[in-house]
Amino acid sequence: MNIHSGFTLRPVFAVRFVSTILGTILALLISSAAFAADMAPEVKTAATHAGLASQAGNVKGVHTHLHHALNCLVGPDGEGFDKDEMNPCADMGNGAIPDTEDSKMKKKLENAVEKANSGLDTDDYDEAKAAAMSVQKMLGTK
Repeated sequence: MNIHSGFTLRPVFAVRFVSTILGTILALLISSAAFAADMAPEVKTAATHAGLASQAGNVKGVHTHLHHALNCLVGPDGEGFDKDEMNPCADMGNGAIPDTEDSKMKKKLENAVEKANSGLDTDDYDEAKAAAMSVQKMLGTK
């Protein structure tokens, strides 16, 4: 019996072909996850500062941490970036919104910016605090 007949090679070819396809799919998934992971620290940091804003004891503290969250989301070249406030995401990228290409995620982040701005636009402690809590929730950490 010849083990190198076409019959025995076909299953080997099929296994190699399927393995190649699966390997390619896995590589694409890993690269997509790596991109998402690159952006995640900015979003997580923005969420952390939104959480700090929601725990602040006065409206000034809420505003301070909402500015930090906003700076992480929009980045130094983004609308609403406040150069007089800390940017805790300075070494993480260009801002969560500019760094994402996923349209659904970008819209989610833009909605969080809108909500953060509503908290920054009020001097009412309870309203600002509620906005901060909403931003934290919108960013998926609470």
